[in-house]
Amino acid sequence: MHRYFKPVERFSTAPTVDKLNRHGTAATSQPPPTDDVRGTDTPPEKVPRRVLPANFAPKENNSGPSLFESIMHKFVKVDDNERITKRSCPLNGSLSKSSQSVGIRADTDREGVHKEEAVFQPLVKAKDNAGNFKENANQENMTLIVTDDDVAGPETPGMQQPLASQVKRSRDVGSKFGSVLNSGKRVRFIDDSMALDTTKKEVEIASKFEWLDPCRIRDANGRRPNNPLYDRTTLYIPPEVLTKLSASQKQYWSVKCKYMDVVLFFKVGKFYELYEMDADIGHKELDWKITLSGVGKCRQVGISESGIDDAIQKLVARGYKVGRVEQLETSEAAKARGANSVVRRKLVQVVTPSTNVDGNIGPDAVHLLAIKEESNDLDNGSVVYGFAFVDCARLRFWVGSIEDDTSCSALGALLMQVSPKEVIYDSRGLSKEAQKALRKFSLIGSAALQFTPVQSITDLVNSEIRDLIHSKAYFKGSSHSLDHVLNNVIHREITLSALGGLIGHLDRLMLDDLLQSGDLYPYQVYRGCLKMDGPTMINLELFVNNEDGSLYNCLDKCVTSSGKRLLRNWICCPLVDAEIINNRLDVVDDLMANPEIISHIAQHLRKLPDLEHLLGRIKSSLQLSGPLLLPLLGKKILKQRVKVFGSLVNGLRTALSLLLLLMKEQPLISSLTKVFKLPILTGSEGLDQFLIQFEAAVHSDFPNYQNHDVTDSDAETLTILAELFLEKAAQWFEVVHAINCIDVLRSFAVTSSFSCGTMTRPVIVASKGTSGDTGGTVLKMKGLWHPFALGDSGRLPVPNDIVLGESEDGSHPRTLLLTGPNMGGKSTLLRSTCLAVIMAQLGCYVPCESCVLSVVDIIFTRLGAKDRIMTGESTFYIECTETASVLQNATQDSLVILDELGRGTSTFDGYAIAYAVFRHLIEKVNCRMLFATHYHPLTKEFASHPRVTMQHMACAFKSKSDTCSMRDQELVFLYRLASGACPESYGLQVALMAGIPEKTVNTASKASQRMKKSIGQSFRSSEQRSEFSTLHEEWLKTLVSISRIEDCNSLDEDVLDTLICVWYELKTSFVSGKCR
Repeated sequence: MHRYFKPVERFSTAPTVDKLNRHGTAATSQPPPTDDVRGTDTPPEKVPRRVLPANFAPKENNSGPSLFESIMHKFVKVDDNERITKRSCPLNGSLSKSSQSVGIRADTDREGVHKEEAVFQPLVKAKDNAGNFKENANQENMTLIVTDDDVAGPETPGMQQPLASQVKRSRDVGSKFGSVLNSGKRVRFIDDSMALDTTKKEVEIASKFEWLDPCRIRDANGRRPNNPLYDRTTLYIPPEVLTKLSASQKQYWSVKCKYMDVVLFFKVGKFYELYEMDADIGHKELDWKITLSGVGKCRQVGISESGIDDAIQKLVARGYKVGRVEQLETSEAAKARGANSVVRRKLVQVVTPSTNVDGNIGPDAVHLLAIKEESNDLDNGSVVYGFAFVDCARLRFWVGSIEDDTSCSALGALLMQVSPKEVIYDSRGLSKEAQKALRKFSLIGSAALQFTPVQSITDLVNSEIRDLIHSKAYFKGSSHSLDHVLNNVIHREITLSALGGLIGHLDRLMLDDLLQSGDLYPYQVYRGCLKMDGPTMINLELFVNNEDGSLYNCLDKCVTSSGKRLLRNWICCPLVDAEIINNRLDVVDDLMANPEIISHIAQHLRKLPDLEHLLGRIKSSLQLSGPLLLPLLGKKILKQRVKVFGSLVNGLRTALSLLLLLMKEQPLISSLTKVFKLPILTGSEGLDQFLIQFEAAVHSDFPNYQNHDVTDSDAETLTILAELFLEKAAQWFEVVHAINCIDVLRSFAVTSSFSCGTMTRPVIVASKGTSGDTGGTVLKMKGLWHPFALGDSGRLPVPNDIVLGESEDGSHPRTLLLTGPNMGGKSTLLRSTCLAVIMAQLGCYVPCESCVLSVVDIIFTRLGAKDRIMTGESTFYIECTETASVLQNATQDSLVILDELGRGTSTFDGYAIAYAVFRHLIEKVNCRMLFATHYHPLTKEFASHPRVTMQHMACAFKSKSDTCSMRDQELVFLYRLASGACPESYGLQVALMAGIPEKTVNTASKASQRMKKSIGQSFRSSEQRSEFSTLHEEWLKTLVSISRIEDCNSLDEDVLDTLICVWYELKTSFVSGKCR
């Protein structure tokens, strides 16, 4: 009778037969909710019969015997377990109720559990349910069963019916069995003893995996999950369990216990199987059916060899780390070693979202970042971060260090520049502020950032890390030695520690070939470029905003994936060298003057594959010897290598053809060679002749390289060709970089030529700090408009003029105090100014009619009102942290944008902070600054200040009728910059536009008038500043101090500068007064 058994949980969604009514029809209970479904919820393929106990007798019926009674003998069967049934008591409750404590629970029923941390929910809790089983043994229960013919084997996507959702399948099961029980088909019943035997079988299975129960699970060191040192990547398996495992079970669990964070495929014959918690993931993500079989009769799902690559890529795309345990020999070879020999297996590959190189990884660079934090020796709260990151597809490693404060603005800049897919960090050694920064800047981008906390970023001291690198020949193919790279890093020890953590992680992922072939480079977050911290990049929407518009999207007309990556790097790090900026602008000018060349370039670029990735894969393949020895897998890898090499050779031919074409174009090629270095292309030593040899070899040995039938000799042939080809690896990378630069500069030319508004070449002036030029700083833009923020009905924003600093028509104040109504366009103007500066220093045309700009060294922004609840940061706190960075780091050559500083707190506190910050920046720093505010007393306070100019965003009122009602006075935003201060912010009119009831707004208007009368007294002193500013007050104090000095030789430079300013101010006042 055991052959009839199917695990009970399979039918928890089906109606359960409770009893037969007097007409002989089955009365069924309703199926439980879908949330209660346990285990595999796929319906059986055949309809089971009902079996009646031998002592079954229908109830008496006055109307005579029913039709069912006449054929009842066909459904009666005497069972060997009948004696147990006779000693049992009736069971109250259906199987659907009991199955809640017995069934297999899939990960889809767990909420709040991270998919990488999913663990097995045991079949039963033996201690809790032992009494229940004994109690239920005396109760009566009926359930549906099926024969062995109905039990499905391991199911793969190729063998499945068309996939349906879990809810739909559950609904189909209920309707299917409901119709069966009400039909005339043959159905059988079993008694409760069989259900009891099934339950005992499940208990036996569950007891094998008690150590996976969340209540019992431990890491390799025996720690529970509530221990701060718990390592979720390892698993403790009790010794008594190991002794009971079969040889194949030991093979699997010996690997799995070290890779609990990895979905582990185990090769069995021609199938790859997932077990236990990994089977739950296969069921959840790929909709594979779970069965009780496999290694040790546990839960498993599986797929054939032909579908494994596709399955791995799907799981990796959804954020999982996936490993493959391969067979090192065939079953025949294992049997030849002995009758009881087990096929040898080994973990040969672990693929993660941050190390994937085989799938469609897209145009974005995929980086894996390791970071380590230490407190600085200084007592100013500063910290030092050492970091190392890798681009596995391009085989490049970077290391470096940064100094930062509690705002973590520099760390934010690193995260924005690198845009890592995964971050490895020391869970004990990373401060709360740094962890907040990781979460804060992980929200930017198209894909979620993965965080991998480890117990220690490395357990090795720095001397041991060096020894490890040299003993395993890591970075032996790098053009820069480890010592040379570290000499370019300020904090070497912490940087080397971070590199050690990255090496340990890659070694665990079986990526030694990557470490041996990789190139090592130093990395500086602010490497001679326009500095922008993380908050600034977010505020200016360089890469993403809520409307899917960004500076990157605006400029991205690139054709190649590698060109798009270079564009992103350029936007993160604009230039500060006026000569290099002008060299790029010269190329853009030449391209715009020859539109036919732009077309020819695009035609060549469209034919190119991702040359950077192909070069990296060929370079790494020279170290990839282990997997080639495996049956089947080696053939597949070799076939991929042939395809990659052939694609690379043909792609480089297209690239060289483009470069040879451009060499004939003057003056374009002269401008291009100032931007990038070109290797020797022609002649006997040129790359052109060198590449011809490899084209002939590919045509001869691999004519159909896209789908080549590999042979045993192909591996040696390909290795020889790759080694010879990579002798000029440095020159090939120069060619690829040249192509990338051409792609980006062509994108700039296309953007400048076909923009919907006026674009102009900026006039770049070297700043005082970067050259011998004694001129002052300047920012002069006429007809400035926002490059990607369109106005109403898709129209361009209203252009405006900005003049800050010294220009041809005289000296102007460097600070603009900007007022205007809500929604009047102040923030748009501020962003437009910054974006134009960035575009100019990228070497691109800017969105205005004319532009004169001295190079900006740092851009600071304080824009928008936002909080970060998940990181515990209020709106006002974010305002203050961003402002603190400005006050600490701004220089005379900086550009500062402050929008409505102080609005996140009370009126008086906010005004006081805005006043103090504004005064410090104009009197102590004197940088170019746009300061937007709704604190109108500031306009009175600084009305006469010689370093401040007043302007506002204009607006007007349009009457809808002759009445004087506030609702009939429509506020019209002109978005035009006008001189002077705005009288008020017109918040009540904006409130009406937003839909606030007019009655409420009228009440607010009356309250506003009363508040202006009472609170206005507090700001009365500000109006007195309209003729005598705070700067005048400081000058007066200085003059009084000078009058008390007897020795004129003791005057310092600051005092003399003050006297000059006073003279200049008096002269200006006299001239203006005379003119009046």
